[in-house]
Amino acid sequence: MKKSVFWAIAITMFAVLGFSPNEVEKKWTVLFNGKDLSNWDTYIGAEFNGGEWDEWTKGPRLGLNNDPDGLFKVDVLEGEPVIHVSGKRFGGLSTHQEFENYHLQLQFKWGSHKYAPKENSPRDSGLLYHAVGEHGADSGFWMRSQEFQIQEGDTGDYWGCAGATFDVPVKMEGTSFIYDPEGELLHFSPAIERGRHAVKSIDAEKPSGEWNTIDLYCLDGIAIHVINGQKNMVLYNSSQIDKDGQEIPLTKGKIQLQSEGAEIYFKNIQIRPLKKLPGRYLK
Repeated sequence: MKKSVFWAIAITMFAVLGFSPNEVEKKWTVLFNGKDLSNWDTYIGAEFNGGEWDEWTKGPRLGLNNDPDGLFKVDVLEGEPVIHVSGKRFGGLSTHQEFENYHLQLQFKWGSHKYAPKENSPRDSGLLYHAVGEHGADSGFWMRSQEFQIQEGDTGDYWGCAGATFDVPVKMEGTSFIYDPEGELLHFSPAIERGRHAVKSIDAEKPSGEWNTIDLYCLDGIAIHVINGQKNMVLYNSSQIDKDGQEIPLTKGKIQLQSEGAEIYFKNIQIRPLKKLPGRYLK
């Protein structure tokens, strides 16, 4: 079969499934080379001292690219190269490069270890995107960013970090704002009483110990959170609060992976340009 005929058939098949030709044809760029973290920066905050939140987070930080204990390191798991995040301290692993209008895909799997102050809490991490500004701006650990929550039972939730904001269609269940594509479009921001957290609508995470696939689609201020092929949430009008208290667009930034008290592994981290959002997730 000629290559041109093959691609014509393939594109037709993907269109039937809801994929755009842009998604089919764009090649992936690998963000984790499987050998080292040369394309990433580490940032590690203060060590937990058993005290209150404010006392702890304002303590002495290890800071940028100072990781003597290997909080973030390359390892081999099940015969494959992975990024191993021990979780012993809170911090972030961020790309050197900034990205805009993209489809990001990665896989994660929980390890067995948990650490104070979250040794009795669900395992917690996060995929931070559109990360900008100073390291440690969020509680002394992470950059200003939008968060695709990675936490047992809550993967796909939204949190705004250090002044990032989004609009999300939601419905109320008790005191929680749950994503609902037919719900009221509300603004989520740390500057308002509603706060900065919206809950995903579907729990599609696999049991701890199994690999999960995250797909994040970002285009012109819209983001789509997908876990294991199931849409968790669509978010609109990505913005940030500037130094004057005004909201301005936030559509470009680094990718940051969190260390937040739980051991976690990441692999197959890749990204590709996006010109059109996948229609199957906008329905």
